[in-house]
Formats: sequence, structure tokens, C-alpha cells
Amino acid sequence: MKSFFQFLTEAQSQASTQARKLNLKSDGHGGWLDSRGKFVATTEDGKLKFVDRKKAKGEEETKAQPKAQSKPEEKEAKAKAPEDTKKKSSGEDEEGGASRETTETLTIAFGRFNPPTVGHGKLLSAAKKAAEGEDLKIYPSRSQDAKKNPLDPDMKISFMKKMFPDFSEVIINDDEMKSIFNVLVAAGESGYKNVNIIVGSDRQSEFENLATKYNGELYNFENIRVISAGVRDADAEGVEGMSASKMRKAVIDDDFESFRRGTPKELDDGDTTALFDAVRSGMKINKKKKEVTELWQIAPKCDVKGLRESYVSGNILNIGDIVESLNTGLVGEIIRRGTNHLICVTKENYMFKSWIHDVMEAIQNYSGPSGVSSNQREVGTDQHREYVMSMTGVSGIKNFINKYKKKTK
Repeated sequence: MKSFFQFLTEAQSQASTQARKLNLKSDGHGGWLDSRGKFVATTEDGKLKFVDRKKAKGEEETKAQPKAQSKPEEKEAKAKAPEDTKKKSSGEDEEGGASRETTETLTIAFGRFNPPTVGHGKLLSAAKKAAEGEDLKIYPSRSQDAKKNPLDPDMKISFMKKMFPDFSEVIINDDEMKSIFNVLVAAGESGYKNVNIIVGSDRQSEFENLATKYNGELYNFENIRVISAGVRDADAEGVEGMSASKMRKAVIDDDFESFRRGTPKELDDGDTTALFDAVRSGMKINKKKKEVTELWQIAPKCDVKGLRESYVSGNILNIGDIVESLNTGLVGEIIRRGTNHLICVTKENYMFKSWIHDVMEAIQNYSGPSGVSSNQREVGTDQHREYVMSMTGVSGIKNFINKYKKKTK
């Protein structure tokens, strides 16, 4: 027969082994912290029990308080409700709300959304469908520069929540989620056993190869599914053909009507004008001065020939250059140049492959064009209106509202 000490040691070892696989660290009191120092799990019955991912932040503070003794009738009611377990596993309690049990599968979408377009709505809808009622999180990337990522993360997310109100609660603003690896590691540390990654059809292979390659090394999932949100056709009209590249090109061309067609109906004309001006300002475009920037630098998919010529001539993307993948957020050094693709290695020695139109020169420690706090970039507030007015050189609210008003004869 095992002694109590042996039993306790084995139980602690089981929890420790599970925590080690998830890169968790002990707080010395039976709790476990992720790589960012966030409390994510406790040790119960020799196993890790993860804190409720759906629980409101304020509820965590009450966890340490003594539990009130259950009344006899409450215990009896629980004993007579075997279907409770089934309800919790589906993510709902008896009243149809979020249960206190965590789900095993997380569905994620990671992308630039710079600027967000009506086409991104298709991606979010596909993510919701794949989640099937379990946890869903949308992670906009953190990249910002004057050519391909004109909106800073706070402003971009503020507009996304306006454009896609049904997904407002699951659009995550976390400055540490810079790449798909950051997202997957965080998901693993939170105790998810499976993950679905929703991407455009043209990026499915890239994400699938990358995510599965490092499973078991950076994170440990039982299943990783990379799901296509549908076919993307750059030449198509409407939602299927809409892209952030076309939106940035519309700003270059000062074509507000085309830009407006790329935004969903949930964004009214005033907010669409604010988005147009924010993109213009982020790209440092001056209407009074003709721009000399090559189109492929701002919207590479709209100028494939120009990009190709610059690449073949060796003017860009050479071995030793540090670049960022526009799809995954990974930053690495170019170690090999293919005919139309690059092989890169991150500083952690993780290898990734990207098409030349899906990378940009890495911008390190970019301060951003705003110079103001995030609460001044929340769409719909007076602070945001004043911020956009200051960026576009408009001094009065009347001029701001009428700037793009269609003239009538």
C-alpha cells in the first residue's frame, strides 16, 4: 500500500509534468503562471485545473474567499442533475449563458486588418461557424508602418469593433500577441487541447505548415486545424475581391467612393470618412503634393510586376535583410532567395517561408504617427473626432463633416 507521502508526491509530479509541457511556472502555493506571469491554473487532485477563461475579471478576486457551506437542498438538487455535465461541456449553463467550465477548443483568426474591410467580415463569420459555440478570439497584428500598416493597433481595433459589432467582445487588443506563435503559445498555456486557425484560402498552406511544424516544441495541442475562410480572388468584384491593398490604393488615388464600397454598412459615412483620413494620415500622404512612392511598396498585390522587377534586380529583399511576414507576424533574417519566395529564420532559430508579396522590411520599435494615448483613438468619441481633425488639418467640425460630401448641381 502506498504511503500518504508517496501519493502526495505522485500527485504533485503529475501536475508538474503537465505544467512543464505547457511552459507554466509554479507560484509556490499550488498555482501556475504562464510565460507572462498571469495566473492560469491551480493544482487539484494532482492535476491542473485551469481558471475559467470566460469568467469576468472581477470574479477572480472572489476566488480566494471562503466558500459558503452548501445547503442540504442544494446538494440534493445537484445530485439529481446529471445533465449538468453535458450542458457545461457545450459551453452553456442551464440559463443559456456562458458556463464556468472551460472549452477544450479555441478558434482563432490572426491578421493585419490594415485597414479592416468588408472582406474581413467573411473571415470572422467563417471563424464563428468553425467555433461551433466554443471559444473564439480574433487577434489583429501589432505591426505599424507608413506603407502597408498605416493604422496603429488601438485605432485599428477601435474601427473593427465598429465595423463588426457582433464580434466586438472577441477582438483581442493585446500588445504581446505579435505573431501567430505568440497566440498559439498563449492558447496552450491557457489549457486548450485543440485549436482551429481561420485564414484566407491563399494562406492556408503557409499557416498549416508553420503551425504543425512546431507543435510539440513551442506548444502541445492534440489537434490543429487550419480552415479556409473561402476563396480569395483579387480580380473579383464585391466581397470576394476586396482587400486591404485595394483600400490603401483607393486612399492613394483619393478615391473615397471606392474606399466606401470596401467598408460594411455597419460603418456610417462619418466613421468611414474618419477611417479614410486615418489611413491617409498613417501613410503620410499629402493631397497637395504628388507622391513618388511606388505602388508595390504600399499595395504589392496591385502592382505585381513592379514588385517582381525590383526583386529580380536585387534592389529589395536580399540575404541578410530582416523582414516581417505580413501574414503570421514572424520576424526573421532572409537566408535564401527563391524565384518568388524567401526562406527566413527568426532570432529564436525558427524557420518560415513567405512569398515576396507577403513580407515587408521589419520595423523595430516604431513609435507610430499618433503620439496620443489610446483613449483618444476610440471611434465615436469627441477625443477621436478632435484627433482625426488634427491629423487631417481640418480646423472646424463643419469642414470635417462636409469634407467628402457629394456636391450637387
